[in-house]
Amino acid sequence: MTENALFSPATGPLTIAFFVLPQASILEVASALDPLRNANRHLGHEAYRWRVVTPDGQPVPLTCGIELPSTGDLTHATGADALIVIAGYRLAEVATRPLIRDLRRIAPRFQLVAGIDAAPWVMARAGLLTGYRATVHWEDLEDLAAAHPDTTVLPDRYVIDRNRATIGGAAAASDFMLQLIRARHGAALARQVAASFLATVRKGSEPQIAPSAQDPALDPRVARAVAMMEAALDTPAPIAAIAARVNLSPRRLESLFRAALGLTPGAYALSLRLAAARRLLTDTTHPLAEIALRTGFSSPATLSRAFKAKFGQPPGSLRKP
Repeated sequence: MTENALFSPATGPLTIAFFVLPQASILEVASALDPLRNANRHLGHEAYRWRVVTPDGQPVPLTCGIELPSTGDLTHATGADALIVIAGYRLAEVATRPLIRDLRRIAPRFQLVAGIDAAPWVMARAGLLTGYRATVHWEDLEDLAAAHPDTTVLPDRYVIDRNRATIGGAAAASDFMLQLIRARHGAALARQVAASFLATVRKGSEPQIAPSAQDPALDPRVARAVAMMEAALDTPAPIAAIAARVNLSPRRLESLFRAALGLTPGAYALSLRLAAARRLLTDTTHPLAEIALRTGFSSPATLSRAFKAKFGQPPGSLRKP
């Protein structure tokens, strides 16, 4: 972590403005807000203050269908010590050019500008991550790095670099807030807040997704095989080769997979690749040929056949006209 003055022992209350974009997740909002509320409860005074602002100043619709009340538009964030942007789906619609322009203009007024989940994309488009280390939700790491080579993209849970912070998702937002509380009010309070939510204090440098090989619910050999599949979606290895690498026969590996996951190794590997393809279809504008390449299919037609067999509709049906 590169030092920021907000991550120093507290000398007064800290005010954070949360800029919540439409189609953000309620879990991300709660993971950012509730640790602060809980810290105030344990401290017995208002050490953390916050306000919620939205693009138009109106209640903002979240992915679950609930509308989050707002205290106003982005101008109402002025006066806060930090601005935290929370974004989720449909960035092409919600992260408009005027919004990007307004964010760029207002950013210098804060000691820290942070982004949760997809919000690092918004920050990068506003030029706020040029020359910085950053992260983003694990599904978008590769695309963010390709689109913004002037940003050093890391697979960490959260990254703090000078006056910027980027956070991979809801659970990582809780980690980030616990780190902030720890820095300002000590490790004991951070542990109390974490215990209130049955959570643990995790470092920002930890990976966003625990490796499958460390999953205690799986047979270690199955876990290693799954990790190999996850690591090579674009170049899937033959099941026989995977079985050999975990010192099993293909038949024994199939037996273990059926018992643990209810699928054959081949079917499970295909499900991983199709799930990745579906995400790329809904969350990016990549052409079908590129998506097929990224998910290990020999051609768009091959992907389309497998996709329709799995989901009952062709890939193009997920794309808006």
